[in-house]
Formats: sequence, structure tokens, C-alpha cells
Amino acid sequence: MNSMTMSRDVIANWQPHHEMLFGHHPIKLQHRLAETGLFTREALGRVIERCPKHELGLESVTMQGDRPLRIHGELGGASGLEAIAAIEKGRMWMNIRRVMEWAPEYRDLLDNIFEEFEVRMSGFKTFKRNLGILISSPNAYVPYHADIQGQSLWQISGVKRVFLYPRSDVFMTAKNVEKILLRETNEDMPYQSWFDEQATVFDLRPGEMLTWPLYAPHKVENHDCLNVSVTMEHWTRSIWNSYAVHYGNGVLRRTLGLQNASIKDHGLHVYPKAAAAFLWKKMGRQISGDVVKQRGFRIDAGSTNGRADIR
Repeated sequence: MNSMTMSRDVIANWQPHHEMLFGHHPIKLQHRLAETGLFTREALGRVIERCPKHELGLESVTMQGDRPLRIHGELGGASGLEAIAAIEKGRMWMNIRRVMEWAPEYRDLLDNIFEEFEVRMSGFKTFKRNLGILISSPNAYVPYHADIQGQSLWQISGVKRVFLYPRSDVFMTAKNVEKILLRETNEDMPYQSWFDEQATVFDLRPGEMLTWPLYAPHKVENHDCLNVSVTMEHWTRSIWNSYAVHYGNGVLRRTLGLQNASIKDHGLHVYPKAAAAFLWKKMGRQISGDVVKQRGFRIDAGSTNGRADIR
């Protein structure tokens, strides 16, 4: 079975009140992605082997003092199934990016899902949709971070614990959002352990998905099992306006010293800030360039932890 032959909606338990919550509050829903046949272990092995090299991200975390340090790896000569077996051994996660661009059956699935959302929510129109697949080790975790577009996380196998934090300046300041958008840093941001006292915690199980408000900080911890998840991203006009305003504020703060600028995603102020963001990008003025990603390990299915260091 594939996404084009499914006779039922992918979202299994949508209720009318979810329209009011979507994008403003966390929502956990049930889904039927497993019925598509696109996420079996064998299908995922083939996806890994089809994936263009530049779209295959492989990461791990080590501790540097009391701070987590993300390191990047490569597939090497491993097959797709060998890679999954290796990830099952070690503390790693694989991000198979932009699957819909080079695997048309996943494009069909992505379009079907957002058609469902758009039918259910009046005025909800999306663009720049994205689908990625995450394969991650038992007990692996993703540090405290935020994303720049609409996000949802769909669990296929294993269990993830997701900590979602309030969307406020206490947990993610406007200046920190600007740093992410201007690529002065990756999405990881300063974190303190007491933040967890204010988090809403979800255990995400197979057949469940979770979505949350724009820029809401979060971290993810796997239970003691291999995890396979799907990430979906989208943009709306409101999300684009918010991006333009934060980006424009960042440019104006750095060029004119502008402080305390509005971050509302509507109003006349959106347009000059969008123009500032466009001109800054047009001039190639990323503050410190892309975050450099050095490769520190490669997949080694025969090793005890599934990886070999690159020296």
C-alpha cells in the first residue's frame, strides 16, 4: 500500500476544536502513517541508499565539561539496513532531509496530509512543505532548541519524550530567535535545568504525532529503544511574516542599533522589515556565515557502538 491508495485519512482522531488550538498550543493526535508501507525497516533502508549525500545528516552528542556537544558523521560504505542496525547500537540520530524532493511517493504523502489539514481548517494555506525522516538510537537526545517554521513530529516506532517549554522571552528571547534566523548559531540555545519545571512533557508513541507553537523551545529524549520518526514542516503567510519581522529586526539591530522593535506578524511594519531581510540576504550578509559542520565519525555496523571515529 502507498499514500495514493489509502482509503482513510492519515489523521485518525481530528476534532473540530483542534482548529482553534493548531499553531497556538501543543496538540497530540493519532495517525495512520504505518498503513502506507513507506516506513517499514526495509523501506527505510532503501530510502537511506537513495538519499543524496548532501541530504543525509548524521549526528551524535558528547559532553564537553557540563555542556552537550553535537558532532557530525557520515554514512561511509554502509548499506541502509546496516546503518539502521548501527544506529540501534549507538547514541546517534540520522536526519534524512527533504525526502519529498527525490522520492515522489513521499511527496504524494506530504501533499495528501496537508490537503487534510487545509480542508479541516478554514483559511489554512501552506507552502514550502517539507518531510524528513529521523532514525535515532536508544536513549539518544536532541538538546534544547527551537525551529523557524511550523513543525510536527510523527512517531513510527519506539517512544520519544518531548519537553515543550512556554513560548515566552524567559525561555526564548526575540534576540535568540534572530540569531537562529540570521544563522549566527544553529538551533541549539542556552538552557538551564530549572526550565524543566515549566515544561509540558509528552511521551510520543507509535501512531501518535505532536505539533506545537512557532518558535516554542523543546528538547527530545528517546526511551531505551530505536526510534523512527517523521518530521513535517510548513510555512503560512503568518509564519513568513513572523520570519521577516524577526529577521528584519535582527538586521536593523545590527546596522542601525534599533532596540525594542515590534515582533507582531501583521501591520505596516512587516513590509520594510521584509525588505531589509531581503536586501541583507541579497548582499550575502550572513553575520558569521553558515555553522561549520565537521565530520567526526562514520557508520561502522561491526563495532560495538555502531561507529568509528574519524581522526
